[in-house]
Amino acid sequence: MVFSDADAAALYDLLNPWDPDTRPDDGFYFPLVMGAESVLDVGCGTGAMLRLARERGHRGRLVGLDPDAAALDRARRRADIEWVLGTAAESESGVGFRLATMTGHAFQSLLTDHDVRASLGAIHGALRPGGRFVFETRHPQARAWEGWTHTNPDDVVDVVDETGRALRYWHDVESVDGDVVTITGTVAQPDGTVLRVLREGLRFLDIAALNGILAEAGFEVEAQFGDWNREPVTGASREIITIARRG
Repeated sequence: MVFSDADAAALYDLLNPWDPDTRPDDGFYFPLVMGAESVLDVGCGTGAMLRLARERGHRGRLVGLDPDAAALDRARRRADIEWVLGTAAESESGVGFRLATMTGHAFQSLLTDHDVRASLGAIHGALRPGGRFVFETRHPQARAWEGWTHTNPDDVVDVVDETGRALRYWHDVESVDGDVVTITGTVAQPDGTVLRVLREGLRFLDIAALNGILAEAGFEVEAQFGDWNREPVTGASREIITIARRG
């Protein structure tokens, strides 16, 4: 059985349904999007957030940017939004967006200081003065990767995809090198027959490093939260949710 890039994009939607009415993370972002007349969603994936914004009445400019062509193919089912193939560092300068977002922990895919600086510089350039960049990254103190294993029943998911195929999905940690964790996501048949292994690296920056590089890029941290209820960051927080403003 072949499991294509298009299948992987469809599986992402299945595993990560975008619903601000039931999911606290989506519920955090959605009012910000609906309240901004122009939005750049960096790492938009299949575009679920912007598509829902349009469905619920957003009339301003919505642009989704992502380097995954298969994900954008799904996003382009909605033609009244601009979909751009590219990385965060390729955000268009001088556009004057009111809001830029990186949801779904997409910020953690920026693995080096160079990647982060180039991306933040481009996002800064895409915003108007006073524009906001809102994103989240997992707090390294929570060591979330320790639960990403096929031996953890909470990390093994059984689903039926849109073609009717029964699939099983789980994670495993391949390596931990400093603040970068490399993981694999395995797509299998219910009997364990592996169809595809998806690999990605995630960087876990602490608050000091994160805020330092934001300041260097010309952003002022307006607020940071440790959870989706807007509680402050503490020694028990699992997230670093940041609202940064372009100076």
